[in-house]
Amino acid sequence: IMDCPRVFAWWRMKHYCKRKLEKYPCVPRCGASLHELNKVLRIELKANANCVWQIQRNANQTIRLIFSHFKFAPSSSCETESIKVYDGPSTNSPLLGQVCNDTDAVPVLQSSTNSLTFLVTTNSVAFTRNFFVFYYFFSPEATENCGGQLTGSNGTLTSPNYPAPYPEFMYCVWHIQTAKNSKINLQFQDFFLELDQNCRFDFTAVYDGLTTNTGLIGKVCGRAQPKFESSSNVMTVVLSTDYANSYRGFSAQYTTLLTCSSDSMKIVLSKSYLASLGYNETHLQLNDPSCSPVITESVIFSFPLASCGTTKKDEGHSITYTNIVSLSATGNIITRQKSIQIIAKCKMENNSTLEVIYITKNNIIQNTTAVGRYKVSMSFYDSDSFSKPVYQSPYYVDLNQTLFAQVSLHSTDPNLLVFVDSCIASPQPDFGSLTYDLIRSGCNKDDTVVTYPPLEHYGRFKFNAFRFLRSFASVYLQCDILICDSKTTNSRCTEGCISRQKRAISSYMWKTNTVVGPIRLKRDLSTVCHTLSGVGSKNWLHNFKHAPIYFNSKRFCIYMLRNWTHV
Repeated sequence: IMDCPRVFAWWRMKHYCKRKLEKYPCVPRCGASLHELNKVLRIELKANANCVWQIQRNANQTIRLIFSHFKFAPSSSCETESIKVYDGPSTNSPLLGQVCNDTDAVPVLQSSTNSLTFLVTTNSVAFTRNFFVFYYFFSPEATENCGGQLTGSNGTLTSPNYPAPYPEFMYCVWHIQTAKNSKINLQFQDFFLELDQNCRFDFTAVYDGLTTNTGLIGKVCGRAQPKFESSSNVMTVVLSTDYANSYRGFSAQYTTLLTCSSDSMKIVLSKSYLASLGYNETHLQLNDPSCSPVITESVIFSFPLASCGTTKKDEGHSITYTNIVSLSATGNIITRQKSIQIIAKCKMENNSTLEVIYITKNNIIQNTTAVGRYKVSMSFYDSDSFSKPVYQSPYYVDLNQTLFAQVSLHSTDPNLLVFVDSCIASPQPDFGSLTYDLIRSGCNKDDTVVTYPPLEHYGRFKFNAFRFLRSFASVYLQCDILICDSKTTNSRCTEGCISRQKRAISSYMWKTNTVVGPIRLKRDLSTVCHTLSGVGSKNWLHNFKHAPIYFNSKRFCIYMLRNWTHV
């Protein structure tokens, strides 16, 4: 049985699109001067092209230029093949933007005046390049407001006039930002935009971040119910429409179901989502029923990782924390209500907290993930008791003085070991070409290094101060850290020194690194004070007063500073 009205609608849309493209045949010219209020350009270019299109009109309006589809020669670079857009009547005007093979976006550029120019250059590769370009003049002050900022843990967004047809020449941008360490799930419940295989006319673009310059997750049009997921707590949604053939647009909902950090788990459920399943927020509980949610416009479970009945599992290369949101028992003997479980998992791996959440409903499992980071820090201490951290920066020391370093993991899970796998020193904070190994794969590479046994939440070692040759003033440290379950026997954290040939750090997924510095010799401080005593320039002193204060051990130097401050 065939649904004739639906088939006819599809045939009509297909042939409309064909007629629409036939109305705008491919532009054979290499460049042109354009004065229309709006225009579509289907450009085809061969090798070694150098073509300029100039758009200008005697009107107090600006221009929006959209490259909704572009295909450069394969493997071409931005240096040899690109589209450059200039904010003015010629290529001597300020550069507004560039489009090339590496462009990870749907480029939309806007002029500041009534003129705009774009230059297309191609390399010598024999290939037919295709570009679909659309521009229109508009008055920014007369543009209908759409888009906006969305900052709640969940929310909705709809196209203008929804469910009525959206207006022409619309460009709407929604910026979504949720809590740190969370991830955004965007679901379109209803979606109907003009159909085209490459979405050249009307389209919705979704970006993984707060800008539309890069990070394109997807571009969609036609009939669909697309779903998108960000890699962090920010996402941008764009709606762009042309001059004709409008449909009802879209209605979308975003949610942040799970947030993981190195010390806690947060599960956020919207009331509307629960109502759609037929549940009331008062019927939900965790593994430990005594852990109650906070109920506002959402239902929020927030708890430390090692609490509320959370289970921990060492899976070899990761540590997973799991809790379950389920319906509480109502005391009835039977029920005709569908069963639901929300299985929330925080998976600690690869210098991050990978979040996994499963929603089971009548044997249907939905899956979403998110990424965070371990929280670690490294500090120097004044003795092997590791009770008093050194707050001076730079840290001035004597040559060959014993330095005590501690790496700290900030987590509420008490059963985690910290192992210092590798530490390098460098005279530069970017750890460029010149480095020196202190520890490598758990092995001490410097004769003065002593590592302490791994502790829960702490990794410790000591070494004697040194300086690099060629009069480098500073020393910085960078350490790679491994984190293990203390209840697991024979973990990497308890194996100690292992050669790189036997096992590389890259094979361990839950690792991170931290940096501390600079360290400087006290004789450098003496040189500073000596120089300061002979300075008579207020300008030099003014610049010096904005530097870090590290003169507590030199009373004479402080005395001079105090006196010169009042000169």
